[in-house]
Amino acid sequence: MPRQLKGTFQDYRATQLFHLINLTKRTGTLHVFEPVQTGREITLGDGMTKRPELTPGKERAVVTVKDGKLTYAAATDQDNHLSTILYKAGRLTEQQYRVIRQKTASYNDRALALLLINNNYQTQAEIVQAIQQQMLRVVYDVMTWITEPFVFTEDEQPPAERITVPTDLGEVVREGTRRNRDIEHLNLEIPDLNARLKFPATAPTDKLRQTKLTRQEWNVLQYVDGQNSIKQIAKRCNLGDTEIRRIVYGLLNSGLVEMVKLAAPVKAPTPAQAAAGADGLTPKLPSRDVITRVIKSLQRA
Repeated sequence: MPRQLKGTFQDYRATQLFHLINLTKRTGTLHVFEPVQTGREITLGDGMTKRPELTPGKERAVVTVKDGKLTYAAATDQDNHLSTILYKAGRLTEQQYRVIRQKTASYNDRALALLLINNNYQTQAEIVQAIQQQMLRVVYDVMTWITEPFVFTEDEQPPAERITVPTDLGEVVREGTRRNRDIEHLNLEIPDLNARLKFPATAPTDKLRQTKLTRQEWNVLQYVDGQNSIKQIAKRCNLGDTEIRRIVYGLLNSGLVEMVKLAAPVKAPTPAQAAAGADGLTPKLPSRDVITRVIKSLQRA
């Protein structure tokens, strides 16, 4: 039976764990789970400090290493199909993505990569670069987690149909440590991913024209309607916690979106107020259809 190392990121920070794996040139797969409180407390080594006991919940991510090098990573709540990775990296247009996804639904990653290369859709270098970028995004996201339970299973490798990209884990740890300092600021600015986003009361047409947005930013804007939470938007756009915070922070600072403030309960109007039309409600925001048409027209411009 393969040897396993179990713990939580409360005991070993993710950066420390990856650093140890790199130094000892380990081979295996790290499974990271959502933390679920058991309702009990555990006492730490000093015999005095206590903290809630955590047990593994739903799996959040897998990270694979071979001989101390990073080779594969995936967030389990995201679409990890190769066509999605290429589309997200800007290697496929939306139309190409839809056609390829529909016609190659039964293809695994390696088969799809060969098909794209042989038909001159992509080069091998472009595919490898897109996969590596996605892998690094997942790992940098994992490095920001601080309570998640994990299990590292030695010698476990991803399925053969997955494409692996050997990458220097030491460099990744150093870059992840630097990014974490920046992320601390983002977490302070956007602490709650359950918060909702809305457009300003006046449609931001001029600001949209003046601001150069990435494809990911455009995708996020498509789901801003005052009802979707940041977490829901992230899931629909296939983005991790850090990515969505970074994008939303930029959109907020550009004045393109606003946080939905929790309003105090509104009392029902009296008959006299209702007759006069004085219901005390705020003006209705532009509908999502209107905003979507604005965005699409600007994208075509």
